[in-house]
Amino acid sequence: MKQHILRVSPQTVHWGYFSKVVAPALTVRSGERVTIETLTHHANDDYERMIEGDPGAESVFAWTSEYKAVARRGAGPTTGPLQYGVGEGIGVHLLTGPVAVEGAEPGDVLEVRIVDVQPRPSCGACFAGRCFGSNVAASWGFHYRDLIEEPKPREVVTIFELDTAGEPYARAVYNYVWTPQTDPDGVVHSNIDYPGVRVDHKLVKKRENVLRDVKVPARLHFGTMGVAPAEADYVSSIPPSYTGGNIDDWRAGKGARMYYPVAVAGAHFSVGDPHAAQGDSELGGTAIETSLTGEFEFILHKKHTLAGTILEGLDHPMLETEELWSMYGFTFPNYLAALGPEGQTTVAGHASLDQAMRDAFRKLRRFLMQVHKLSEDEAIALLSVAADFGITQVVDANWGVHGSIRKSVFAER
Repeated sequence: MKQHILRVSPQTVHWGYFSKVVAPALTVRSGERVTIETLTHHANDDYERMIEGDPGAESVFAWTSEYKAVARRGAGPTTGPLQYGVGEGIGVHLLTGPVAVEGAEPGDVLEVRIVDVQPRPSCGACFAGRCFGSNVAASWGFHYRDLIEEPKPREVVTIFELDTAGEPYARAVYNYVWTPQTDPDGVVHSNIDYPGVRVDHKLVKKRENVLRDVKVPARLHFGTMGVAPAEADYVSSIPPSYTGGNIDDWRAGKGARMYYPVAVAGAHFSVGDPHAAQGDSELGGTAIETSLTGEFEFILHKKHTLAGTILEGLDHPMLETEELWSMYGFTFPNYLAALGPEGQTTVAGHASLDQAMRDAFRKLRRFLMQVHKLSEDEAIALLSVAADFGITQVVDANWGVHGSIRKSVFAER
């Protein structure tokens, strides 16, 4: 089995979008493995802990008044009057890739096995070998218009340290309220509205001893990964859709398998938005955003081989672990098709858990009927007594509900 390594650099990352037109950073064959480095787009919340001294991270985040290593940050406009910067307004996540898979064609299914996940340690002089992440209670969070303490509204950044000596967990180090930050191009960011802006810690007030005596169980996983959609050349990394993307399910970690319907030749798989921990719903807007390195195995399932398998009829992302299968429902299963080119900016205005739940139900019903050969009445009975539906996220514009069925239910089959 051939093993590849894809390190982070300005040439191997793209920021804020999935794309069918960006040249692949790597091409692999079905059955090959790739070790892929990923960076959190929130690393500049604490430059000393998460960027300084790290050649890969420094090269990607480099931004001065004369030079911006990764200029385009989002699927938005690249010319004309830009308020924040190139690609502004649509997409935020740092993604490594794309990885093209030889022979992948629309109608196929790409299986991505997450073989291993490891945290990326700090290289800073004072923090070398330790691992850190950032959680932001942000303006796009579900809570933002429902605060009860002053000042209102506010965005709060909490820096966590990850301990991996035994069973991994995270502890809060400090937090601060976001204050206006000026980027190297002279743009003032009163809110967290453009990715990669370095926080000047002389302008914020650190609050120590936060979340005292609280240990957060670590769930190392990748919040955003998937293949390129066919509907547009550049597609925002924020709303998830039928080809995956920003699903934000903490179960997508070591040992999991994700399945994606291929929409374009080569598939164009990208991965990023690495997380140290997250709960269902990602309520405040982010997880513990950290940097991770994953080992992935790519298996291409050709469309003519899908009949009679669990992948028959699959037109949406699906997760498989040793214990269960999960289907992902969204407000819009394919928001680009439903809302047109403007969907990338308007989908948030339609966000609905009712529609996401309906979509998750329909997808899991189809799975039980087509794969497990149940009648509709049998499937609905089983959904009611054995399936688990949870809120995956309410912060990614196209809200998500996951429907899961345990494999043990079918142990006697």
